[in-house]
Amino acid sequence: MSEKQHLRNFVNGAYTDTADGVTSDLVDPTTGAVFATAPVSGRADLDQAYEAASAAFADWRRSTPAERQKALLGIADAVEARSADLVAAESRNTGKPIPLTAAEEIPPMADHLRFFAGAARQLEGKAAGEYMADHTSWIRREPIGVIGQVAPWNYPMMMAVWKFAPAIAAGNTVVLKPSDTTPASTLLLAEIAAEFLPPGVLNVVCGDRDTGRALVSHPRPEMVAITGSVGAGQQVAAAAAGDVKRVHLELGGKAPVVVLDDADIAAAAEAIAIAAFFNAGQDCTAATRVLAAPSVHADLVAALTEQAKGIVTTHAVGVHSEDALMPALNSARHFERVSGFLDRLPDHATLHTGGHRLGEEGFHYAPTVVSGLRQDDELVQHEVFGPVITVQEFPDEASALALANGVPYGLASSVWTSDVGRALRFSRDLDFGCVWINTHIPLVAEMPHGGFKHSGYGKDLSQYGFEDYTRVKHVMASLAG
Repeated sequence: MSEKQHLRNFVNGAYTDTADGVTSDLVDPTTGAVFATAPVSGRADLDQAYEAASAAFADWRRSTPAERQKALLGIADAVEARSADLVAAESRNTGKPIPLTAAEEIPPMADHLRFFAGAARQLEGKAAGEYMADHTSWIRREPIGVIGQVAPWNYPMMMAVWKFAPAIAAGNTVVLKPSDTTPASTLLLAEIAAEFLPPGVLNVVCGDRDTGRALVSHPRPEMVAITGSVGAGQQVAAAAAGDVKRVHLELGGKAPVVVLDDADIAAAAEAIAIAAFFNAGQDCTAATRVLAAPSVHADLVAALTEQAKGIVTTHAVGVHSEDALMPALNSARHFERVSGFLDRLPDHATLHTGGHRLGEEGFHYAPTVVSGLRQDDELVQHEVFGPVITVQEFPDEASALALANGVPYGLASSVWTSDVGRALRFSRDLDFGCVWINTHIPLVAEMPHGGFKHSGYGKDLSQYGFEDYTRVKHVMASLAG
């Protein structure tokens, strides 16, 4: 058995000890065994990190876009060079399959870093001109300042990149808190980035929910950003309101997957199952709320059930297998939450497969398919964040749209049809920040990720995500001399 690791915060370019030495255990979701400890940072530790970020901001804000680009390109190259180490840390901390994580997360992480490296040199604003006689006006895009960020546990290293890359590219400095259950790969990322960034530009502090609350309510940051649950986002927004901080919220989702009667059912079922069970459904865009036309409902339920039965889990083959798609759930607490939804399944629902634990060790849950649910059932209205597909039947297109939009969330959605006109109508009327047509879950750096309603506001990725970390200043000069 390997020796237990003792992780430390990464502040001002180096690993640092916390003021009081309080730690929490990190658990491998695959086995349920403790493999490391991580600090639980307090106010003194946050003060230290924010002081480092403040000192670094004085110079980093004056760096040229080319200098910021060079740093981010260096980090991207280093992420690829250290990919085996990053994936090993991520897998141990999250239970993810190693080959799949290496193939599906490292390339986009490097790509997103390179995108924001380019975005640093593509600042946009209104053209300079004489909007008043004898006066010239122009726009400056400037960094906001010190940014406090909170990242989630479902994609720890990728979400860390989504957070710090646009902020740093825009000339800000960052204090980032990873989830209390998954800090390992984020700390390694900070260590890798330190080779290319001045000390204090990127700081990582570990801790629990109290640490997160203190991070966002701290008086120093000019902006706070979180990817997390709706409840966490509401707390962040409330805390930030006290001193009018900017807020960037990317919160939960409950993506509708509308399958119309002219869709290719076999192809749809295969793609939906992958988009639902990848990362055990622990994805805010997961394709877990399926709405089916009457003529295809039975066939789609049968096809999804067979797909679920065929999903290869790490419980069956281990994290090193090339075939593994679905890992364990994140923690004992989250396992209880997911299983609770199925334990409370209403009598009118039908469980087709799954709905139970896999094995005795770790937090493995079987791929699950449920039909017969009503719109007001909790499995339909609430984000499960687990490997559970629900299938509802709709009588017509208007009902499909009403059911799809009839949840508090507005992050992602998809429509499956061979009719271009129907696809375009649904893409117009679905009240979600992303609408996929005959696919579900792909993301690209050039396009924004972010939602409406309780799914939050602000965009990740794209030029829009970069601009969220800038402020706009108008400068006017008299031509009179």
